[in-house]
Amino acid sequence: MATQIHLVTHELRRRIGAGIYAPGTRLVELQVSADLGVSRTPIRLAFEELSKEGLLERLPTRGFRVRSFNAHDLANAIDVRGVLEGMAARLAAERTLTAVDREILQSCVDQGRGLLGQAAENNFVLDSQGWTAMNARFHATMIAAAGNEVLGNAIREIGQIPLVGAQALSLHGIAPQREFTFLQRAQLDHEDVLSAILAGESARAESLMREHARRSRDNKRILLAAALKLDR
Repeated sequence: MATQIHLVTHELRRRIGAGIYAPGTRLVELQVSADLGVSRTPIRLAFEELSKEGLLERLPTRGFRVRSFNAHDLANAIDVRGVLEGMAARLAAERTLTAVDREILQSCVDQGRGLLGQAAENNFVLDSQGWTAMNARFHATMIAAAGNEVLGNAIREIGQIPLVGAQALSLHGIAPQREFTFLQRAQLDHEDVLSAILAGESARAESLMREHARRSRDNKRILLAAALKLDR
């Protein structure tokens, strides 16, 4: 079941990115179940996952709706997120990380390295659920370590915009080898940011995190273009 949920989530994400399910489209379990030829249970769970990513919004009545977004708004929102997360990285570096936060951030770096190693041996097919969870945990821990609740709330708010939050790093599976290269760079960014925070290099940590967001912005533009090209 877990594999089927992953496949259904990927396919829905791809269709949304490619515009097959256009912004504003109402999606209901029965219809999408028929479209994909699967039962309603994985559809229901995929809807919940995509609503967390900001791609779908729950309707007051039954079903979900595809949220509206465009590449320009996406880029602007990620730029703002980069400034805010850069501030979080700087504040985290200026404070002393707790042993728990240090352990979580290091475990995220170790897990990311392991996931990329597995993907390299599997035709660049990544455990996207594992990576997404790890990436979200790394960012959330760093933000919490900044000790600024207002900043954390602002980052969470902007993360609700489709494809902007750390839980939606890429459109998994659209261009596996290209995505793998992007995530290799993201992994190095995580390692460098953690190193700067642990060393108390606040300005460097901030700069690295802002550059990390800029790369995410550019990569998502490329992947959205790839999704559109696939369905022409």
